[in-house]
Amino acid sequence: MFVHNKRLQYTVRVAAPNPGLANLLLEQFGGPQGELGAACRYFTQAISEDDPGRRDMLFDIATEELSHLEIIGSIVAMLNKGAKGRLAEAVESEAELYRSLTGGGNDSHVTSLLYGGGPALTNSAGVPWTAAYVDTIGEPTADLRSNIAAEARAKIVYERLMNVTEDVGIAETLGFLMTREIAHQKSFEKALHSIQPNFPQGKLPGVAEYASVYYKMSSGDDAPRGPWNEGPNWDVVENPEPAVDGGDGLATVQVSEQDVEALNAMASRTASATTTDPVTGADLGAGQEAVVEK
Repeated sequence: MFVHNKRLQYTVRVAAPNPGLANLLLEQFGGPQGELGAACRYFTQAISEDDPGRRDMLFDIATEELSHLEIIGSIVAMLNKGAKGRLAEAVESEAELYRSLTGGGNDSHVTSLLYGGGPALTNSAGVPWTAAYVDTIGEPTADLRSNIAAEARAKIVYERLMNVTEDVGIAETLGFLMTREIAHQKSFEKALHSIQPNFPQGKLPGVAEYASVYYKMSSGDDAPRGPWNEGPNWDVVENPEPAVDGGDGLATVQVSEQDVEALNAMASRTASATTTDPVTGADLGAGQEAVVEK
């Protein structure tokens, strides 16, 4: 059960309306790295989590992400206040109103026209939010790693948003949200490493023959080696064979005699004639005349 507190988790102070900035901030409202995606990701993980400690953590962070969604939405609404009133009441001429909406140099006029200046569940380019942003797979050692990466990406977006505003109040709020992404990463890291062992993910250990092999699949100038492909933990194969299992590298399947007959018939019917050079539409379009064999 959720109970809504009408006070924000962090006080929003916007110096002046700015529709262009409002549009950019939608990235953290309905974008792939945004707060709604994070809240849904952690909430769905919490529901299926059997460990009581991790379940509680996921519910707590999911709920906080919803509060962050409210903060971002409130900033967007405040930044659009002036444009919202002018657009609704037509208090400016057409040219003046259009210039005020597009002053940020982006598609903020679309946001204002379609959504009346309110926060829309889209990213800054107008792409609608989708549940495909939620990548939960139901295995804690995999999901927690995904959560860590998601929080890291969100932190970077907040950094970039802070770089495009001179509004001190907004910058401070974004700094708070960015910092909370760091805190969440730390919680997820601790939760991940409280599971021992946690690598490789899942139950199966992997085939030992291939688990510590590095195949050099590129040719040309030698790139620097590092701990990712060098040292006592790696068996480096410089020029791997096409089939590393020792087979011929060809795909085979056992089918019935009836299927073999049908497959041979299809192969015969769709076989390419390699001894002819047919005239095509491209040839005719280029002015080549068709040659009719007698």
